[in-house]
Amino acid sequence: MAILHHYPLCPHSRFIRLVCAELGVALDFVEERPWERRESFLALDPAGNTPVFVAADGLIVPGAGTIAEYLDETREPGMERLMPGDPAGRVEVRRLMAWFSEKFFAEVTGYLVHEKVYKRFVPASAGGGPPDMPAIRAARANVRYHLRYLGYLINQRKWLAGDALTYADLAAAAHLSCVDYLGDAPWNEDETARDWYARMKSRPAFRALLADRVPGMAPPDHYANPDF
Repeated sequence: MAILHHYPLCPHSRFIRLVCAELGVALDFVEERPWERRESFLALDPAGNTPVFVAADGLIVPGAGTIAEYLDETREPGMERLMPGDPAGRVEVRRLMAWFSEKFFAEVTGYLVHEKVYKRFVPASAGGGPPDMPAIRAARANVRYHLRYLGYLINQRKWLAGDALTYADLAAAAHLSCVDYLGDAPWNEDETARDWYARMKSRPAFRALLADRVPGMAPPDHYANPDF
């Protein structure tokens, strides 16, 4: 069985967990605390970032984007896929994956997860301590325009990248699920984006994410409710 090294509130890890759940890829899980920089984990990926996927044959696949491509490339003919078959569709999915894994992460989830979660567990000598409130305020401001953009896309399409569920939806939902867990998702900003997220968290693949809990940090009451 494949193994996923992950951290429960790492949005990149959550993306791969959703992908594997949607594709029916069975996993064993190893929870990593990236700030601890365990030697055995660094031996898998010297960058020390989650997630890292270890295939059943022992192949080590680091990084969410690389893992997603690997899972798509190794699907057998006729099996469900989360990437379109046409080049234009694949370009759009990759564009939106990058939007959330890079731009959204740099402007929203990276700030919130680092300041509100990771810094609670990191020693002060290594950069831990109280959250940087200007960084959190910046993330809370930035998430609003991202939600409006998401709503714009859904107003044009059935799913973010077109007529079918793809990696783009799972990447966006993974990042927003972290923001929602931390109580920083302004769902009144865009009703269309909110309705799309309700569809996403109603999917069976989302159940494990909605059951996640960070010690000492309970999510809002609506977090695990598919209907908000």
